[in-house]
Amino acid sequence: MARTVATLPKGVRLTDHISLGVLTASFPLEIVREILARTGRESQRERELPAHVMVYYAIALALYADVSTRETLRCLIEGARWLGDQTVDDEPTSRSGISKARTRLGARPLEVLYREAVGPVAVQGTPGAWYRGWRVLSLDGSTLDVSDTEANARAFGRPASSRGVNASGAFPQLRFVGLLENGTHVIMGAELGPYGTSEKELAAIVLPRLNGEMLCLADRGFLGFDLWRNAASTGAALVWRAASSFKLPVLERLADGSYRSELRWNSFCKSTDRTPIPVRVVEYTLVGLPQAEPSYRLVTNVLEAERAPAEELAALYHDRWEMETAFDEFKTHLRGSRRVLRSKTPELVLQEAWGFLLAHFAIRALMHEAALGALPRSRDPDTVSFTHALRVARRTLPHVAAIPPSGPSAAGRGTGPHPPGAEQRNRKLEPRARRSSRRQAEDE
Repeated sequence: MARTVATLPKGVRLTDHISLGVLTASFPLEIVREILARTGRESQRERELPAHVMVYYAIALALYADVSTRETLRCLIEGARWLGDQTVDDEPTSRSGISKARTRLGARPLEVLYREAVGPVAVQGTPGAWYRGWRVLSLDGSTLDVSDTEANARAFGRPASSRGVNASGAFPQLRFVGLLENGTHVIMGAELGPYGTSEKELAAIVLPRLNGEMLCLADRGFLGFDLWRNAASTGAALVWRAASSFKLPVLERLADGSYRSELRWNSFCKSTDRTPIPVRVVEYTLVGLPQAEPSYRLVTNVLEAERAPAEELAALYHDRWEMETAFDEFKTHLRGSRRVLRSKTPELVLQEAWGFLLAHFAIRALMHEAALGALPRSRDPDTVSFTHALRVARRTLPHVAAIPPSGPSAAGRGTGPHPPGAEQRNRKLEPRARRSSRRQAEDE
């Protein structure tokens, strides 16, 4: 059955609905060009859709996950013409042209841009980002549904289903694990992999990005001899929850109620060093909460109680749920509730996933800047609405003159007065789209 192409609502200028100014503020053009050159993906000749434009386009697709690919490109073209660039055609490139341009670009430049541009943004004055001089981060993972194609199913795999012995989930899934800067909700250091890759495997790649100024919170699924040793070797402070079945012998009771213990090697460990790892354990209960578990145990490598008292660590650990809020921003508000990634090939799925992470960072960096500039005093970025910030980003007038759509030779164009008739063209009404499927992204 044919589907109506998803477009922007009626009565809205397309130039008001593309926010490349927000993107170029976080990812400057010179950095994008340098990464393209380093990864060998820069355009060898002037194309209708050069590589640097496609980098921003891949991120813009995440901002408009419920809009068709051609409509998103039309936003880019309308923005360029509104700023006076007459070299751009009125009609956007065909679907096959967009797909070929995205395929030429691949996923690697987006991944490198994420690695180099996305990191902690909290400063000393950022409320809620610090504990006793440590920058607080959380480790966790999640999954994303991707388009149901044979190539994606082979590359990423499907979750099991309860509907029969050999049944599987409706959609292939991509797994990712990352570090969240709790005070700003920036997702950094993320790693992507097939569904069959465990969160612990991806975490082993993520954790070396910690450093001595950080304190990392993690749930009980991550605690283990090997992973703990790798994380502790970075110099970061660790506060991870232990499962009720995890053996932690009491070696010495401390004044704050915590006790000294150690993590011991077992036959499941891969480490050649079997030396026990000294840790400190905090046990506590949550009174007055019907859904709370009978008791909780936290394991930390901060062995001195005066540096991190047990009561404070018990209160701090529950900030780990900030990760769930960030995943909700990423998967529900930015991507769209129960929506799958639209790309049909594994390489473009990865490109789209990195684009989502970059778009989320751009919005969160904008929110952090706004929170620090609030009057009469700085606000906690957690108190700023992500949904509102996303709407503002989508309404921002683009500064697309900074990313010439016709290649390097057009860099100086697009800065003059509005072309004759531009206002009338941009006020044309777009057809209203039918409501898209709740599970499957609109695709032309």
